[in-house]
Amino acid sequence: MLKKFEGIVIRSTDYSESNKIVTIYTREFGKLGMMARGAKKPNSRLAAVSQLFTYGYYLVQTGNGLGTLQQGEMISSMRGIREDIFKTAYASYIVDLLDKSVDDKQANPYLFELLSQTLNYMNEDTDLDILTHIFEMKMLPVLGLYPTLNQCAVCGSQEGKFGFSIRENGLICHRCFEKDPYHLPMSQASIRLLRLFYLLDINRLGAISVKPETKKELRTAISMYYDEYSGLHLKSKRFLDQLDRFKDLL
Repeated sequence: MLKKFEGIVIRSTDYSESNKIVTIYTREFGKLGMMARGAKKPNSRLAAVSQLFTYGYYLVQTGNGLGTLQQGEMISSMRGIREDIFKTAYASYIVDLLDKSVDDKQANPYLFELLSQTLNYMNEDTDLDILTHIFEMKMLPVLGLYPTLNQCAVCGSQEGKFGFSIRENGLICHRCFEKDPYHLPMSQASIRLLRLFYLLDINRLGAISVKPETKKELRTAISMYYDEYSGLHLKSKRFLDQLDRFKDLL
């Protein structure tokens, strides 16, 4: 059976001398894996459309096992991402996080739009750290994680100075700091951004400027939360962390 869909390549693995196994996240059908026969050959009509991050329309022959990619029509090559090592690292983490967080063949048009818009922004030079943190926060419900971000996770208060508690699964107010001696002190600007990233429609993202120290607080809190609750240990994230440490030295 032939299926046509709109999709983004989130994984591309060499298979034998000339083939690739490609994973595409689609608007219509969710995550699909397929064989791209001959795609490793430079003159193959599938060579360009099977590259990582490519956004396009695809036609696949489906069956009981792995489908076969028949043809593709490119919408965007995301060339700006692939030609920049930092963009490539951030985008690789984004698609890896999505890949490891969703099951095959579970359609989620909202998630497709989130992925598409995030990669578009990365391709267009929007702040990579901010885009990544927005994506991470929006992936939490997909993973079944719901941190308390609108009030204190202990007493329910919505007023006061807040920190972030991994143990209490969300914000913790100054009156309850003693409940978790290991809570993360955060500036109120960072607290507001955590809430914003969780709730923001990424299509409405405008110009945003965040101080380096605020970015560091956000990165620490989100990374620790993922380490504690997500069960994911991604090589792409470890590489990104190494790259961030390198950037901090520049």
